[in-house]
Amino acid sequence: MDNRNKFWKGVMVGVLVTAFTCFVTVGASTAIYMFGQDVMGNQAGAGPGREEAGRNASPAGEGSGELDLERISEKLSQIEDLVDELYLFEDQIEPDKGEAGVYQGFIFGLNDPYAAYYTPEELASFMDETKGTYCGIGAMVSQDVRTQISTIVRVFEGSPAEEAGILPGDVIYKVDGELMAGVDLTLLVNNYVKGEEGSQVAITVYREDTGEYVDLTVTRRFIDVQTVSGKMLEDGIGYVSVIEFDEVTAKQFKDKIEDLRGQGMERLIIDLRDNPGGELNTVVSMADYLIGDGGRILTISDKYGNEEIYKAEDGHSLDIPMVVLVNENSASASEVLTGALKDYDAATVVGTQTFGKGIVQSLIPLSDGSAVKLTTSHYYTPGGLDIHGKGISPDVEVELGDEARRMAVLPQELDNQLQKGIEVIKDIRE
Repeated sequence: MDNRNKFWKGVMVGVLVTAFTCFVTVGASTAIYMFGQDVMGNQAGAGPGREEAGRNASPAGEGSGELDLERISEKLSQIEDLVDELYLFEDQIEPDKGEAGVYQGFIFGLNDPYAAYYTPEELASFMDETKGTYCGIGAMVSQDVRTQISTIVRVFEGSPAEEAGILPGDVIYKVDGELMAGVDLTLLVNNYVKGEEGSQVAITVYREDTGEYVDLTVTRRFIDVQTVSGKMLEDGIGYVSVIEFDEVTAKQFKDKIEDLRGQGMERLIIDLRDNPGGELNTVVSMADYLIGDGGRILTISDKYGNEEIYKAEDGHSLDIPMVVLVNENSASASEVLTGALKDYDAATVVGTQTFGKGIVQSLIPLSDGSAVKLTTSHYYTPGGLDIHGKGISPDVEVELGDEARRMAVLPQELDNQLQKGIEVIKDIRE
């Protein structure tokens, strides 16, 4: 009983402390800006990146935006008494999990689909993802911000997911027998899909085109994500695909472009389809590499109107015709790069309307090794556009064919968006 009392007292203290820390540390700490890396994952990638939160926290007064912490403490005491008196499985209480649930509930109450609380273990897993290496199934997952339904948007070639028969468009229905509808995307990926090398996970998916529920068993293994791939196409056209913006992505991107230039590349298609986003510094570095010095890449503005401007200044630019391929799952950092290239008329955008995530999350470490992710800023394209909730309209709109949507590996001849991109870039005069 003493342990249980200590647990609930810790929970109440935790509410008070966290309520303070969440809002003070933002200004006191060096923030790590993230764009949708919840996907994997910003989460990529909803679109990618994309968890949906729910209800408003109880305010101290109507519209005050403040919590009545004294009332919350009293209510938790009432709940404590009820648990003490009536709860049948009191011996099964897990203090750590219960305390984490309180903090998660607090963040949930912000009604922000991109805010999150990470335990120390979840934070470590999250940071591993940004490095481009993790142990899992090798698939990219997106979550609809309205329904919280999670869908496979990309299956990596040669991955356990591909070997097990998982397809793009599969809706994740159950993992190890537990329903996944409504489960936060970060928790779904970190607590259910990822795991120890060699362990198995049972995944039930729903396939809308057939109306079937399919049970699949996937054996997890280490995935070393090559975030950038590329090749030469016909007529001196280079093709580079970027699947997300991790720590390694900027170098991989620049190396691939230089490799293609060595092969005679005179025109470039950058494929950002189904890319949920990622790290700010990565996408800024890539945009800087493509845009001439002095060009504004994006502007970030916080709740107080403070602005931070990111400009191209590395002395490099790529002065060749470019096309950017995007779709409804191109989000966040993908939209930063797309918006910058479009505003400078440096590239023609081909595909469908992008996701529309024009806000910035800051990952803020707490003293116990946990962290909170809070939405702290808007960002604007070089032309001053706020794309949040709107997305970026392509210069040339073309929908991907139905047959192509269901393929884990899309042959070039069936990729009508890429074919349109090739057609467009051939008409661009240097």
